[in-house]
Amino acid sequence: MYKKNIYKIVSNEPLTPAVYRMVLEGDTQYITRSGQFINIELEGKYLRRPISVADYDDRSITIIYKVVGRGTEQMSRLSIGTELDILTGLGNGFDTDNSSVKPLLVGGGVGVPPMYNLCKRLISEGKQPKVIIGFNTATEVFYLEEFRALGVEVYCATADGSAGDKGFVTDVIRQRALEFDYLYTCGPLPMLKALYDATEVDGEYSFEERMGCGFGACMGCTCKTKYGNKRICKDGPILKREEIIW
Repeated sequence: MYKKNIYKIVSNEPLTPAVYRMVLEGDTQYITRSGQFINIELEGKYLRRPISVADYDDRSITIIYKVVGRGTEQMSRLSIGTELDILTGLGNGFDTDNSSVKPLLVGGGVGVPPMYNLCKRLISEGKQPKVIIGFNTATEVFYLEEFRALGVEVYCATADGSAGDKGFVTDVIRQRALEFDYLYTCGPLPMLKALYDATEVDGEYSFEERMGCGFGACMGCTCKTKYGNKRICKDGPILKREEIIW
């Protein structure tokens, strides 16, 4: 179930030259799982902007977004106190109700944010997650210290080797010989496919598609799965390994 509401910006700051963290104050009761997203209405823009939730509590939502176009550039200029019309509680979110004990969380680029709240939730449930975050270069790295502060094993991979392990997230898994019994991941499609091919454990993959409405009405983000067509915005964005068709 989703809810339309007004939220107030309480902070909007850069984490890297292109990545910003925004904290919004308002009703969070409709966010029930890590991996859900919100849909933000921006002045002068026809379609809302879907952004994953990095963290939330009973009073606020934290989002992390990358400036890649006019909409996110407009968001980066919004000042503290600005009120935004937002749809919240969208998407199915990650399911932590399984028998895994040592799950692996892998985020790539702007797929890193939803891993943060998921990691906190898994820890609260008595599980022992490990985390890999992947980027192209050191100047893009964010939230490494925030994950470390949670007390988990966290690895950083950069394609050019300028920070952490050189290579891709799959290289970290192989070179570090990481052991895990479940996989949660969010990131670009090539990364998701590489993880699917490189691992055998069950898991959940968070996909991105261009979204019109964000809540399942327009059918614009429909994709094929082994269990029939599913709408990424409503039936996803998380799909389980066994239903994915590449």
